[in-house]
Amino acid sequence: MDPFVGNWRLVDTQNYDNYMRELGVDFATRQVGNVTKPNTIIKLDGDNVILQTKSTYRNTEIIFQLDKPFNEHTSDNRDCKTVISLEGEKLVQIQKWDGKQTTLTREIKDDKLILTLVLNDVVSVRSYERESK
Repeated sequence: MDPFVGNWRLVDTQNYDNYMRELGVDFATRQVGNVTKPNTIIKLDGDNVILQTKSTYRNTEIIFQLDKPFNEHTSDNRDCKTVISLEGEKLVQIQKWDGKQTTLTREIKDDKLILTLVLNDVVSVRSYERESK
């Protein structure tokens, strides 16, 4: 988990509008989501992982333990059963709701945090750079 710990600033987004549309996010919210540049903060507190997303639009926080399912209320108002696992060098988050499933995979490549979001055949990639301390 240590490579993921830190403050990360969004620097690039690909196909995020289509991903949000596939989730069922309304037009107005997608417009805000397309221009918002959130920071992701990942911390460790004992066995707990704290994952925060902060932006001028909305802040979210989930606290979880690896491989233990939990209930997650997402920023787009979905109530999911979520599990997050460390699979090799990747942090894999699976959200399930209403018979649907999306996978969010975080990995470190070239000193960047790469978040790949997959729902059905829609793939979005968001890249983050580590904030200097």
